[in-house]
Amino acid sequence: MNKLKSMGKRDLIFLTIVHASVIAISAVILYALWFVVIASVSDPNRVASGEVLFLPKGITLEGCKYIFRDKRIWTGYRNTILYTTVGTLIGLFITIPAGYALSKKDMVGKGIIMKLLVFTKYFSGGLIPTYLVVKRLHLVNTPYVLMIMGSFSVFNLILCRTFFINTLPQELQEAAEIDGCTIFQYFVKIVLPLSKAALASIGLMFAVAYWNDYTNYKLYITDSSLYNFQMKLRSIMMGSDLPQANGGATENTVKSAAIIIAILPFMILYPFLQKYFVKGVNVGAVKG
Repeated sequence: MNKLKSMGKRDLIFLTIVHASVIAISAVILYALWFVVIASVSDPNRVASGEVLFLPKGITLEGCKYIFRDKRIWTGYRNTILYTTVGTLIGLFITIPAGYALSKKDMVGKGIIMKLLVFTKYFSGGLIPTYLVVKRLHLVNTPYVLMIMGSFSVFNLILCRTFFINTLPQELQEAAEIDGCTIFQYFVKIVLPLSKAALASIGLMFAVAYWNDYTNYKLYITDSSLYNFQMKLRSIMMGSDLPQANGGATENTVKSAAIIIAILPFMILYPFLQKYFVKGVNVGAVKG
């Protein structure tokens, strides 16, 4: 209360606008999510007629039952979990050591390396040369290309590097070396345990990217058995085997149920990682 009194009039107006904007945007997002939830368990005809606005009406689980009966959903889920888990581990295995190395002041050539990495954010080799490289490596139509592509991100590397610069003082390493720690022991026993925030935030970014990946499947995969959940969902949404009862209203209920199933894992996971995620992003964004 005292803090609000000490603010000037312009600061109070700005703060009010910011809070009102956040509340309005949050309300819109939450309502859209809530509507999908209630539409997935409501009578299709009532959803189509606009009767369902805030509460479900004529509760039915037919949409969910249809989704769970489709084997393609479970195949896609299995593939997605596999690609997301392995790809995220590969990304962390590359990003965390690289970010730590580039955070050290005594690393030779780190300035040139960082410039080259940042250059790739603005200019890439192009789609056709990338495809030709993947094809020459015999990775087309293999699960390995789906795990490798996207396992490195310059943005995540810069975030990780900045996190280490801002949170791990050089004196900590010097003290560990006096106690007989090697560089590898210091990294494993001290750096990693102190980097839970960075691991959680960067790992979550990798996981979300892999979970929602769509482009790599369109470019490098033609075998439908390798498709992830997103591609399976797309094939179901565009297929002719969706239930067309009630003038197509049931189809909309199935789509709503599929959307809930698609976002449910991260809705469950995010609350447990939120404190690490926010801390990691905030610390890593202090300075570059």
